Amino acid sequence: MSRTRLLEATAYLAAEGFEDDLRAELGEGGERYDRLFVAPGAARPAAWAQNVWYDPVAIEIASIAEGVRALKAVQRNWALYPFAARGRARLIAEGLPKVSAKPLCFGDPVPTGQLGSWTLLDERTILAAARCASPFAHGEARFVEDKCGPPNRAYLKLWEALALIGKKPGPGETCLDLGGSPGGWAWVLAGLGARVVSVDKAPLAPEVAALPNVEEVVGSAFAIDPAKFAPVDWLFSDVICYPERLHGLISRWLSAGAQTNFVCTIKFQGPTDFAAMEKFRAIPGSRLLHLYHNKHELTWIKLRA
Repeated sequence: MSRTRLLEATAYLAAEGFEDDLRAELGEGGERYDRLFVAPGAARPAAWAQNVWYDPVAIEIASIAEGVRALKAVQRNWALYPFAARGRARLIAEGLPKVSAKPLCFGDPVPTGQLGSWTLLDERTILAAARCASPFAHGEARFVEDKCGPPNRAYLKLWEALALIGKKPGPGETCLDLGGSPGGWAWVLAGLGARVVSVDKAPLAPEVAALPNVEEVVGSAFAIDPAKFAPVDWLFSDVICYPERLHGLISRWLSAGAQTNFVCTIKFQGPTDFAAMEKFRAIPGSRLLHLYHNKHELTWIKLRA
């Protein structure tokens, strides 16, 4: 009969390729299982974690059937993160109810059913968490892609960010799109019916610039004076710049009393700037996360109260 032991820990699944960044964020201590880090104590901020497993348990099992029964006794929906004894883990997974892995259509609500995560640490030990931070298996937000409309793949980052926050611009709202060229984000925002002012030194793709609700401004995002710019409902930034410079830009808008929603990409040119990360994290009411579609970058989000 299986035995379950609650661990006084939290598990963090690193974004693929950024395991060292997550380790630096979490500090030393705990155990590592490939991309999965189990650190003592309650959950802590971890931007480089693609998913967080809350209140994980260790389940000792004697057989595959026992593993299936133990997980089913907790809940229905589980996602396997393969680590050890992969053949045995696959057989346990085959005994569990199937969870849809279909890509999401943008605009559809994200899954709401509780999705747990589990792995085998060895042939007889399951590590499992019934509750996780992401509604997607392993934090992998996959979409039905549009291969014809947008001028680049940056649109997927914005789709993911808007899907996760459960809020998006619409008709009657104005969006300032900084670093907008070639127009992937403007394409998304215009498609939602919002008015878009796109600012970049480089031009938009002609098909995006021609959209009736897109205004193109050729120039530097850093030259805009927030106090003189018309109020905007959303400020988006995918500007290529050092994190400190982006933090300065955002600080100017906040100091000017901007009552807006912010979705901004923090791009790291060279080693990860952890000191700059903490400055963004310290802004009240904001969140810092690595999207599945981010590269060596993070997304900073602050929504209007």
